[in-house]
Amino acid sequence: MGVIIIDGATVRSFVNDDVHFKTSVEEQFVSLDTNKDGVLSKSEMRKAFETMRFLESDFGVDKATSPEELAAIFDSIFRSFDEDKNGTIDLNEFSSEVKKIMLAIADGLGSSPIQMVVDDDDQSLLKKAADLEAARLAKSA
Repeated sequence: MGVIIIDGATVRSFVNDDVHFKTSVEEQFVSLDTNKDGVLSKSEMRKAFETMRFLESDFGVDKATSPEELAAIFDSIFRSFDEDKNGTIDLNEFSSEVKKIMLAIADGLGSSPIQMVVDDDDQSLLKKAADLEAARLAKSA
C-alpha cells in the first residue's frame, strides 16, 4: 500500500504527455480485451466496471442498486464509449473517452491536491499520473 497525492495539474500533465498517456491507455485496453480480438465488447466493459465496483459503492460503502439500474447505467456508459455505434469499442474510441474522463477528473480536482491510498501494484491511470509527476520532480531536483 502507498499514498499518492494528486491534483488537476498532475492529471492534465499526464493526459497531455502523448507517449505516457497513449502507452498507459493501450495497456488498460489490452488488459480489458480478455478475448484478444482487438475490440471491447459490452460484456468485457461490464466485467471491468463490476470488478472496479464504481457503481456499487460510494467511497467504499456499499449501496443498494437494483440489477435493472446497473444494467441501464452500464448500457449508457457503453454507448458513450462506442462512438461509431457498431456494438464494440476499439482502441481509438476507448482512448478518446478515457481522455475526456481524465480531463473531467482534472477539472474536478482543480488545484486542490488530494491523497489516495493505492496498492503498490495498482495500474490505475491516476496512479500512473502521480508516478509520472513524481519522476519529473525527482529528475528536476
